[in-house]
Amino acid sequence: MRIIDVGILLLPRIEFTLNGRFVCNGVEVSGQGSVAVNDGKVEWNGVQCDRLLFVPQEQACSFTLKDVVIGINFHWERREDQTFKGQLLLFVEQGRVRAVNRVDVEEYLVSVISSEMSATSSLQLLKAHAVVSRSWLYAQLCRASKGGSASLCEVCNDRELVRWYAREDHELFDFCADDHCQRYQGITRAANPNVVAAVGATAGLVLVSDGEVCDARFSKCCGGVTENFAACWENEEIPYLTAFRDSDPKSALPDLTSEQGARHWIESVPESFCSAPGADVIAQVLNGYDRETADFYRWQVCYTAEELSRLLKEKSGLDFGVVKELVPLERGASGRIIRLQIVGSEREFTVGKELEIRRWLSPTHLYSSAFVVDKVVAPDGTASFILKGAGWGHGVGLCQIGAAVMGDKGYDYRDILSHYYPDTELKNIGDVMRR
Repeated sequence: MRIIDVGILLLPRIEFTLNGRFVCNGVEVSGQGSVAVNDGKVEWNGVQCDRLLFVPQEQACSFTLKDVVIGINFHWERREDQTFKGQLLLFVEQGRVRAVNRVDVEEYLVSVISSEMSATSSLQLLKAHAVVSRSWLYAQLCRASKGGSASLCEVCNDRELVRWYAREDHELFDFCADDHCQRYQGITRAANPNVVAAVGATAGLVLVSDGEVCDARFSKCCGGVTENFAACWENEEIPYLTAFRDSDPKSALPDLTSEQGARHWIESVPESFCSAPGADVIAQVLNGYDRETADFYRWQVCYTAEELSRLLKEKSGLDFGVVKELVPLERGASGRIIRLQIVGSEREFTVGKELEIRRWLSPTHLYSSAFVVDKVVAPDGTASFILKGAGWGHGVGLCQIGAAVMGDKGYDYRDILSHYYPDTELKNIGDVMRR
């Protein structure tokens, strides 16, 4: 049994409810409580200490945390109360109270699958995602043991910034509970027995390539073509994270690295696994707040030049003056922009990679960097920029919508995994770690 620490919440005061019998500092407790910081220590019931660990005394015990933030910095950000199994650890971090859930990996995966998508998804999709999430987790644990960085810059000067983001390396716990790692919302949404069955049926199974656990990336919707790993992160070719048409059989990959090819692709609606999921599939796959985003396969946003100039100054810290042009300089195989030149009346600047572009061009995050730009000038001379785009997320690895459609069409979870992670094999994590 592998136990991990998941960081849930960081607030000046944390309110919680212990559902059942817990023991903390040798005392049996239950019911509601709150913890704040006092003189650099956590204070609970008038007692100050370095940390508090609440240990459940029965299998059915759980605890509820109030006002957990989900979707941090994304367009669906909100607060909700969430309930968790396992132990509750509280300590001081940066002058505030940090809540950590100490939980078994397989219990954690039950929640992740229910949090990343609806627990009512098809059994084959749930099995596939259990393997994907387990593989990603163990790959990150191996990576963290070797050291890493939260963000890396390839180029940084007064004319260009090319930055990508690795999973944030947390010093005080293993993973966070939000999209920056994997969504983990406890047992709040894990209400379907299919989820437990899917995790149990695939217990310990991970994807392996060349003897190593696969860093199994995934996103909501690839837009019809998956992307190469190097387009979004390090300039490294990973054989199982490559670009291909999200269809069966995999038809020829169009050239989307050119502006003409990207425009033709994005302005059309080519048939793909993720192109036209039925409402029933969407309801199975996406949680309620995700379904607020209805146009993920093809989408459009519009900014006036004034709005765009103000947004870019706020997000980048650079004053472009009046934005004149948005010029894609480099695209990946899925049409996602890797380097974008911004031309303003006061300066020109190039930004990359895909996530940094998405951050600069939206109050939260643009759906993806696979977009083309139309500049429209009104009779009065005011300009607007229309961004027409494809997909939701980076597009690398498993496409959750596409995989959901595959599951609905009757594909086995092994078929789903081999489609999105070519030339990989399934092995038990115990056998891999013993190598």
